[in-house]
Amino acid sequence: MSGDDPPSEPGAPDGRDEGPESSPAADRGSADDPTPNTDSDPTPTADSDSDSEAVAGPTAEMERLLAEFDALAETVDSPAERERVRAARRAAVVAAREAGVFGRVIRGFDRADLAEAFLGAVLFGVPMFVEGGTNEVGHHLAAHPLSLVGTVAGAVGLVIGILYVADIQDVRIHEPLFGVVPRRLVGVLGVSAVTAVVVMTAWGRVDWATPVLAVADVTVAFVPMSVGAALGDILPGS
Repeated sequence: MSGDDPPSEPGAPDGRDEGPESSPAADRGSADDPTPNTDSDPTPTADSDSDSEAVAGPTAEMERLLAEFDALAETVDSPAERERVRAARRAAVVAAREAGVFGRVIRGFDRADLAEAFLGAVLFGVPMFVEGGTNEVGHHLAAHPLSLVGTVAGAVGLVIGILYVADIQDVRIHEPLFGVVPRRLVGVLGVSAVTAVVVMTAWGRVDWATPVLAVADVTVAFVPMSVGAALGDILPGS
């Protein structure tokens, strides 16, 4: 190297320009960039959570999901985002309503429930109204009062089991009569008994001149009718 040649800069051998050098501050800035890479780690959305909970199915999980939607709606600031959360909540409710026939939460007992119970009682009661075996069993029960009482108690127990024990639906007791007796139980048993008395009397299947025998005949028809009323009430899931 001659004495007239200018000295080469450090880091650039033979004096060749390697291009613009990056400053140490720029290097540190690129290494310490706090911006997360959202493409590689997507955050689960409310819709995905609602889909997973809807598949799970239990009503307790659905209630928890709706509560989380409500809490989320209170935390967002934008009206548009809040409307999105509410739309997702409504979609979850619709999906829950379109779920299977079994496992629904049932509260209260209104005219629609009474009509469903009546329909179930009639469907199960028509065969009892036209069969001669109903009167034969009634004669036996009239001659054995303990069997008559046991039959009535058994029918009530069947209805209680269908409504509250068998878990066909999640039936909730709402505003019981006198604070103890469930309205649904009274409605189902009542519509079954009244329907049995009215139809069997109108069709000449009982003679009230012999009240014990008439009550026994009605009781025989009442047993399957009460079962039909209970199933007719809760299976639609209202």
